[in-house]
Amino acid sequence: MKKVIFIIGILLMSIYTFSQCPAGQTEVTIDVGTDNWGEEVYWELTPTGNNCGSSATLFSGGNAGVGCSAVNNTSGGYADNTTINEGPWCLTDGATYDILSRDGYGDGGAQFIVNIATFPLYTFNASDDIETFSFTVNAPPAIDGEMHHFETPAYVFIGNIDLKGEIKNLGSTTINSMDVNYTINGGTTNTQNLSGLNVYPFTTYKYTHPTVWTPAITGSYNVELWISNINAQGADAVPSNDNLIKIINVKDPIPNIIPSYTSTTNTFTYDLIVNSSDQIDQPRDLDFHPNGDLWVTNTGTENSGGSTVKIENPGVPGQTDLWEQDGNAWHFMSLPSGIAFSNNGNFATSTSVLDANHQGNSFTGPTLWSSDPLIYAKPSGGNGSHLDMLHESPHCMGICSEEENVFWVYDDFNKDIVRYDFVDDHGPGNSDHDDGEVLRYQGMGLSAINHTIVCHLVLDKDKKWLYFTDGSNQRVMRLDITTGNLGGSPSWGPQETLAEYQKITGFTFEEVVTTGLVQPAGIDMIDDRLVVTDHSNGDIIFYDLNSIPATEIGRIQTNEPGIMGTVIGPNGRIWYANATLDKVVKIEPSTIISGVEENILLVGNRVYPNPVESTLFFSNYANIVQIFDITGKLVIFENNNINSIDVSRLDKGIYLIEIDGVKTKFVKK
Repeated sequence: MKKVIFIIGILLMSIYTFSQCPAGQTEVTIDVGTDNWGEEVYWELTPTGNNCGSSATLFSGGNAGVGCSAVNNTSGGYADNTTINEGPWCLTDGATYDILSRDGYGDGGAQFIVNIATFPLYTFNASDDIETFSFTVNAPPAIDGEMHHFETPAYVFIGNIDLKGEIKNLGSTTINSMDVNYTINGGTTNTQNLSGLNVYPFTTYKYTHPTVWTPAITGSYNVELWISNINAQGADAVPSNDNLIKIINVKDPIPNIIPSYTSTTNTFTYDLIVNSSDQIDQPRDLDFHPNGDLWVTNTGTENSGGSTVKIENPGVPGQTDLWEQDGNAWHFMSLPSGIAFSNNGNFATSTSVLDANHQGNSFTGPTLWSSDPLIYAKPSGGNGSHLDMLHESPHCMGICSEEENVFWVYDDFNKDIVRYDFVDDHGPGNSDHDDGEVLRYQGMGLSAINHTIVCHLVLDKDKKWLYFTDGSNQRVMRLDITTGNLGGSPSWGPQETLAEYQKITGFTFEEVVTTGLVQPAGIDMIDDRLVVTDHSNGDIIFYDLNSIPATEIGRIQTNEPGIMGTVIGPNGRIWYANATLDKVVKIEPSTIISGVEENILLVGNRVYPNPVESTLFFSNYANIVQIFDITGKLVIFENNNINSIDVSRLDKGIYLIEIDGVKTKFVKK
């Protein structure tokens, strides 16, 4: 009897749910999200083509005092940092409607999510005082899978490359299976089926194609990634959104020439790259774009904001430089302490001010930028050209990249290390920050020297250790980013609505260097070698990380106090920025000594890396590959078009490799 009542209840609920609107109409609701200033929002819903305030208006919401003319009225209307569910309305199928958005301050900030038949089909983010957003009332099709994002970075090192994608289910039916496909430069299609999925309507799913791509040589490749055969039903309702094409640039790895700098017999030349004559002004950091361009941040003033100098072909004949400043640098790049490029070509800067609005509050943090010359420092709405900004780290003293739009900062206001994931940027000059995810690592006793001497960071992406200088404590520390548990709300913030804002507890951290440093500032690393700059005296110190505390293995005395940021360039050389002397320098050793033979050249076939942990790669295909241990025993034999070989099962040590009859040695880590 209970079962019968339950079934009847479900049936009645189904009839009730889908019988709200008459035939030819569909239920529509709109979720309105506000930022820190909800009272600035006013909007109307109207059939397309009508003016604000017309008799055709179906609904108005928010602060009526703002009205159609977007007057700055600061009382009434919606609350701050909240979501308001408006509707429902029964709207005509196939008809188009407008959301007439008004903002009393002129910078937007409201988000409108249009739900049609309960599905969130449209999302609009206001960024100006007067805007119109249009949508059409059409329920989603049963099957529609969108290739939402191509996750593989635009710049990768040569080797086995995972092709990763994120799909979004834009249909009303759960996706249980699909084919994933890719081609390289329009060549052979690689197809694999993924089953056992549960991708619910209007959710996303990230996948890695089961067949890795191993390019034979470096260069730019046109890679197409697409989905097909969803739920074994062939093509979906909207095939135009099934694929994405991306140019992926495959590069050689950075060579490790640290022994060239720790050698007691080498001498060094200090090549001046740019200085004040090139508009370099108090440079506190520098980083290489993945394409090889060198970018430098100028500190500027708090009210004017900082600027950048981009150097193409740095340190070689034909070098050029370009000074640029964003129109809203006074907020988004105020007193930049650091710059870090990610593998998608975006970069982020850390702002060392207390308040980016310069009103004595504590509202600032890192900013995300595009390096695209058609976007960066070009006018775009009322908020300059920035792609995103999150405001949880006043006195942000350094920054480094993890991947894509994920960065780590040294937060001296809260004495924490903070992980920022901007997720999807909001586009140039917009203001939607509510998808940001921020994790705060507290309790390490951090303290910067002051707010002009930086505390830079670098991430060992293989071993997942985050290294950073801690200036006032005269030390270098590291944090294991794979450890820790979500521990609830931090004691400070957030300053805005975020998708996630939590503290991390129980994480692993330790001191790496505690002696021999006066004002540690810049930091970088390669393999098991760490490079640290000392602002007080201009020393550049090198450490071996094979044991902790790290062992100092060399020190270059530049006799140039004021050095802050340092970076190991694409050619393995050391570059640094001196904020006191307004210059950028490359240190060139008299003799190049490689601590590891990164590349083995055999009859035109380059084999790398050496030492190796898991896979040896070949720049050209080999017919026969044989590997012998030190006793002469054959341990691996492969033949027929080989461009990589797995050596992970070998014990560490020295091995002899023979490729098409030519022999040499390599080291297994």
